[in-house]
Order: sequence, then C-alpha cells, then structure tokens
Amino acid sequence: MQPKVTVHDAAVRLDGPLLFLRRTLDVGLAEAVEVIGRDGLPRLGRVAALDEEFVTIELLEPSAGLALADTVVRFLGEPIEFGVGPGLLGRVFNGVGKVIDGGPPLAVKKRLRVDGLPLNPVARATPRAFIETGITSVDLMNSLVRGQKLPIFSGGGLPHDRIAVEIAGHARLLGAGHEDFAIVFCGIGVPYTTAEYFRRSLEQSGALERSALFLNLASDSSTQRLLTPRVALTAAEYLAFEENKHVLVIVTDLTNYCEALREVAGAKGEVPGRKGFPGYMYSDLATLYERAGCVHGEDGRKTGTLTQLPILTMPSDDIGHPIPDLSGYITEGQIVLSRELDRAGVYPPVNVLPSLSRLMKDGTGKGYTHADHPALASQLYAAYARATQARLLASVVGEEGLSDTDRRYLAFGADFERKLVHQSGARTLAQSMEVGWALLRRLPRSELSRLSDAQIEAHLGGEFIGV
Repeated sequence: MQPKVTVHDAAVRLDGPLLFLRRTLDVGLAEAVEVIGRDGLPRLGRVAALDEEFVTIELLEPSAGLALADTVVRFLGEPIEFGVGPGLLGRVFNGVGKVIDGGPPLAVKKRLRVDGLPLNPVARATPRAFIETGITSVDLMNSLVRGQKLPIFSGGGLPHDRIAVEIAGHARLLGAGHEDFAIVFCGIGVPYTTAEYFRRSLEQSGALERSALFLNLASDSSTQRLLTPRVALTAAEYLAFEENKHVLVIVTDLTNYCEALREVAGAKGEVPGRKGFPGYMYSDLATLYERAGCVHGEDGRKTGTLTQLPILTMPSDDIGHPIPDLSGYITEGQIVLSRELDRAGVYPPVNVLPSLSRLMKDGTGKGYTHADHPALASQLYAAYARATQARLLASVVGEEGLSDTDRRYLAFGADFERKLVHQSGARTLAQSMEVGWALLRRLPRSELSRLSDAQIEAHLGGEFIGV
C-alpha cells in the first residue's frame, strides 16, 4: 500500500462531478481520493483519467461548497474499497456503500475492492440448479439458473419495478434452506419515491431480512451511478464466496448507468461511439455482468453462487439500441417485456417468444425441477408460436376463414396470455406446470408433437378435451 499524499493549490477546474488538477505527482487510475473543501468535509472520489499535465477526479459525492482555491485533495494510494461483514443482510446503503437506514455502522470484517478481483476461468463451474422467482413466464418458460446472468429488457412506463420487488420477495431455491439464499437489490438513478417503494415493499414482504439494499437516487451525481453496482456486487461476492450463500443480485435500471457512463465520458472529452456512448461500453458492462457465476470450492469445500437479474429500459422500446444490444452479447439470454401485453392488462407483460434463457436446459428437468418440465415448456412455446401465426392469418382472411385447428390455436393464444402469462399472485413451479397442462388439454392430440405418449397419458389422458 502506498502512503497517503495530500495536494494543495492544484485544482484548476471544476466541471460538474469532475475535478481537474495539475499533475504534480505520480498516481494510478482508479485510485481513491478524498476531496476536502472549506467546510472540512471529505468527499470520496477516484482518479478517472491521466495525462502529462492533468489529473481528472470523479467526485462520487456532492461537489456543492467546493472552491478551487480552498480545495485539498488527499490521494489514498489504493483503489476504492467497501467494508463487508456478516451484518450486511437487512441493511440499507446509499450509492457509495454508507448505511442510511438509521442503524449502527456496519461491523466491518474486511475491506474488498469494489472493482472486484480477477476470477481464474478454471475456477468457474457450470451454472446449475433452478431459482424459482414466482413468475410463471420465467419459471416455466425461461427458467433462471443459479449462477446465470439473465437481464430483463423493459421500456419506459412498464412495470419492471413491481416485477423486481415481487421477485425479491418470492425468489427461492428448490431444496435449499432459507438461510442459504440472499438477495442484493440495487437501484441506480431512481427517484426518491421509487427508492422508498423498494424499501417499503421489501420491509412489508419480509424480504429485507435476507437482503442488502443499495439505493442511488436520481438526485445523486452521475459519477456515483458508476460506482453503485460495483459496491452492490462486492457485497454479493462476499456473501457468495466467503459466506457461502446463493445470492441473487437484482439491478435496476442499468440504462441509467449507461447514460451516466456517456455523460462522464463526454465531460472527459472522450470520442463518442454509437449513439454517443463510449466505445468501451461493451467491456465496461462486461466488468459488471461477468461477476456472476459459480466457483469450484477448494478441497471439496462448498461455495455459494452469484446470479444476476439486471433490468434495463430500452430507449424507444428499441431492442437494437446499444444498451440491450451489447447486453445480449454478454449475458445468457433475456426476458422481454411487451407494451402491447401491458396495454391489454396482462401482468407481468412478458413476451415469451423473443425471451430466452440459454442455460435453462442446465438447470431444469429430472433432478432439478420436474422430469417433464423441459418438454412441457417446449410444447407451450411451439403452440404459442403457432397461435401467433394464426393471429396474423386471421388479420388477413378473418377468423371465419381459418381452419378448425387454427381457430383452436387462436383460442389457445388468448388463454395462454390470460391464464398463464397473466397472474395475480406468485405461483410455485408446480402450480405453473398445472396451468400449462390445462392449456394443452384443449389442443388436438395430434398437435402435441413435443410430448411423448407417456407424458400425454400421464398429464392429459384422463381429462383430454382435444381430439
């Protein structure tokens, strides 16, 4: 660890959350600093850029009250760290990891770098096992697997905040003890009312007891938004790999993070890329997403897992926008919300057809969920795709011009959205599967090509309606 160095009379410009200093000593990128103004209060910051003449500091706390002539900068000689300990769960933190729930300070066991430490790829294990979220269109059709990163692609005005809170309240591991599972909930750039909604909802559902809540408000600086998910993920890594818990990290809204990245990059004078976002946004997002995973334990010792469920709002509902586009390259699938379903009163408005969980096959089926789960999901997906085609055909020739089979698929599509996708409360996987089997009973038996004869007899034979 390098010694702390204090610099006086070096500040030359203050531009929003960025402080520019004359370079009078050798410092490193991402080095933590304390910026002290006339009021004597230290403000946390970090070195964001260097050249031969200047050092650029990102202020992570409000810059109000700073004057160039009175500003003192203390270089701490190490990266920003977050103090973690066994008392993380049940606590509420701000965007830089300070306790804001009115309770005592966190008892710190150790301090970890918020940027995380490189993970040896050889130490990674294949994500396995199923996490039940309580949402049928996820659990049954696009299952979340422990150690996976599965983003939710939403849009402005869609109920992703409600979905996030409900998943936090109902998520569980099948066959694991309640004490083995934990939630890290991270809000980035959220309004105060939304932050209070998150806090109040988790308290009322009892989920706060097994959760660590990190809240970065819309009124906080844009640079702080770049730190908040890293602090939250540091807490999650400690819980997973040192406390041996299975941790689900819910982050909302990563679009606010990317907008802050663009704003700060522009303020530093960096050359913009696609739609004004910096060209390194892909690698920057990867530093967040790739902190999910499973790790082999040493000497046979069991370790926890870190699963990510990030939420991002697609600008103008454009799935080809750089934020969802780049996220799709890094993550293992996506859950896509539909504005059309939302307008039709379907909640949660999950559009099943463009949604995908690439690791679903590794965490479902015999030994994980139910032996017939994969086949049921495949048959439901195929039938709903056929129903969508029937709707398109009906819009051209009219419903009366359809064949009897197509009319059955048309009715199946409506029932699929009203009875399976739409739900008024959380469902277990067993309840979700029963809804799925009930829907398939109305289709002709000859159309159930994804199911074996044994599965049809076991689940549909006695009450089969279709012929």
